[in-house]
Amino acid sequence: MSATARKKAPNAEDIRARKGGEPLVSLTAYTTPMAQLMDDHCDFVLVGDSVGMVLHGLPSTLGVTMEMMILHGQAVARGLQKAMMVIDVPFASYEENPAQAFQNAARLMAQTGAGAVKLEGGVEMAETIRFLVKRGIPVMAHIGLTPQSINTLGGYKVQGRDEQAEAVLADAQAVADAGAFSVVLEKVPQALADRITAEIAIPTIGIGASAGCDGQILVVDDMLGFFTAFKPKFVKRYAELGPLAEQAIADYAAEVRARSFPAQEHVFADQAPSKGSKA
Repeated sequence: MSATARKKAPNAEDIRARKGGEPLVSLTAYTTPMAQLMDDHCDFVLVGDSVGMVLHGLPSTLGVTMEMMILHGQAVARGLQKAMMVIDVPFASYEENPAQAFQNAARLMAQTGAGAVKLEGGVEMAETIRFLVKRGIPVMAHIGLTPQSINTLGGYKVQGRDEQAEAVLADAQAVADAGAFSVVLEKVPQALADRITAEIAIPTIGIGASAGCDGQILVVDDMLGFFTAFKPKFVKRYAELGPLAEQAIADYAAEVRARSFPAQEHVFADQAPSKGSKA
């Protein structure tokens, strides 16, 4: 990955400047081929810790390690030229104190070429966000439903209903004041998402929030129909590639068992072909 290859990608300040403008488009990616497919269409691509559930079969994001994030971050970086890359800081690698967060966030950026990191938490993470930003690490915040906190939140529940609304709003204001360049709002009521978007100065990125947010993000395997273990209400399936892939695999297996694959056009002759013909 060369510096030249990344010149066209926006940076954190470019994303911040999109507040109130054309909606920002984002998806998650974990591999080079998928990153290549979305590079022309996304403003930023997130290497999410959702990789643990989507690709590694983990029951939650809590088992994702720094090594996993670096491996997938490097793969995604090879597929991007136009979109900015943001990478998640995994569970238990930044919560202890700002110094720990800086060490691991800096490692992620240095070893993957990411343009920013994303970390979960609101008021309680404001000091850490401020610490990172002052030391040259752009931070995308993440509030509302924070998957790394499911054990304390009691599961994947909507956050910010009724008396919780003011707390989520306070989280949004805290991360904006601390210097985050944008904030993901996950699984919060539409009216609250619209209020936060109107009241804070940085872009809001919705996932299960509101079309009024400054941008949207989805897990790519959800919207393509590859991940079928469950489907959150906020996911729209733009394709059903999982069933198509399974059918293709079944067709392949049937042809192998029937000895109809490989066919004659897939095998090689004893003699080398004449010049100009296929081997």
